[in-house]
Amino acid sequence: MKQAVDHKALMETAARARELAYSPYSGYCVGAALLCEDGRVFTGCNIENASFSATNCAERTAVFKAVSEGARRFTAIAVVGGRRGEVSPFCAPCGVCRQVLAEFCPLDMPVVLGTPENFKVYTFGELLPFSFTGSEL
Repeated sequence: MKQAVDHKALMETAARARELAYSPYSGYCVGAALLCEDGRVFTGCNIENASFSATNCAERTAVFKAVSEGARRFTAIAVVGGRRGEVSPFCAPCGVCRQVLAEFCPLDMPVVLGTPENFKVYTFGELLPFSFTGSEL
């Protein structure tokens, strides 16, 4: 049986993670909160680098933290982003983050986007239709 997801609480956790973003170049701060099947929540923020290709997004930071702690089954993710001092009404995971999520997330997993006060819930399958996974190898 799937656990109930408190989307608002997950968004608030993502918003707090966003406050830790290191984005001196773009000024765009993103936070993510990844809910695991066992109830743990892993957070991530974007971490920029002067060599932009070495930058890591909030969503991937959360996934990598979770996987490095043994978590492999996720039940929801929330993402909050925007320019420093502002929160965007919509900040979706980039294509690379969607591909990383595809490795671990079921197509029906909720992806919560927006702000803690005003958000919309999508399924992962809506964000990445026709995903490429290990089953294609």
